[in-house]
Amino acid sequence: MKFVNESTTDRIIRIVLGIVILALGWGGVVTGGWGLFLKIAGFVPLLTGIVGYCAIYGLFKTRTNKV
Repeated sequence: MKFVNESTTDRIIRIVLGIVILALGWGGVVTGGWGLFLKIAGFVPLLTGIVGYCAIYGLFKTRTNKV
């Protein structure tokens, strides 16, 4: 795919990290302001891992996949 700039390993790590962060927030393990932050912030690595595109990588013209 043309816009993918993440390797498979990078994507797996992001998806797992996103799920863990979301579980901490939505599962009630972390509450209050930090819990709310985790509920929102967990979607960033999850979605970038699913899509395979990181905007920060694009901004700095770097990639972890070999294309």
